[in-house]
Amino acid sequence: MHVHATDDFIETRSTEGLPLSDLQPSTLSSSNALASNALASNALPSSGVSSAALQPSAKQPCPRSVRAWRAWLGALGNDAEAAQAAALAYEQLDASGRDAWIDSLAQDAMELGIPRIAVYAPLLAVEVDGKRRQRIQSALGPHESGAAPRQVTRALVGVGRGDLRVAVLVAPLYMDFVQVMACGYRVAESFDWVRHDPIVSIGSVPRPGQRVEGAVVESSPLKGVIDELALTIVAHHRSHGQVPPALRAFAHVFGPSFGG
Repeated sequence: MHVHATDDFIETRSTEGLPLSDLQPSTLSSSNALASNALASNALPSSGVSSAALQPSAKQPCPRSVRAWRAWLGALGNDAEAAQAAALAYEQLDASGRDAWIDSLAQDAMELGIPRIAVYAPLLAVEVDGKRRQRIQSALGPHESGAAPRQVTRALVGVGRGDLRVAVLVAPLYMDFVQVMACGYRVAESFDWVRHDPIVSIGSVPRPGQRVEGAVVESSPLKGVIDELALTIVAHHRSHGQVPPALRAFAHVFGPSFGG
């Protein structure tokens, strides 16, 4: 997304522990620029990983490439920009490249010293193939205590121009990573805009007192915000025939009202 939160001025990006099965694919369109910058600055060795590492080949990959690949993978445990770049790089691969990436993780993940979810979650965020998603989820293995979310879902609300309400939902994913959804809406009428960032560091989310799209947001009881948004989802669906796609990442929060 790119939620611009200011206190005047900080730029930020953008359920009780979100189940892995709820990490649904996302286009990550709002993260394209960020990930492209990471690619261009060689944050990903050779556009994410060396071609030898990702493409099927009888040749052994160069040790230097393997070291660079593993060093970059290690950053996924604490760097949200690296996680976003990983998701985009993986999304751009063809089927054989994605299979090779997953094959490589099967060997590398155990040696990185970070929870496995840190290297697999960015893939789940963009993978649409059911068999490949199942393979990724199986590779995660048993629950790792160090991967548990360290936050709870919370909400911030403000009033912007034209009395448009602005809400921000921050929901934990794993470790210190969260997903953020921000929207401008008129209660029980419709949404003016909705933006979603699938993977964000907890230190980079909007905070109480900052501005989001011109509205000063403050902490608000989660249930009240969810109730308002659920009413707006139903009304928007009835008048527009569909709900903004970015809301789907939080469908588990809205329950039966979503899309209804």
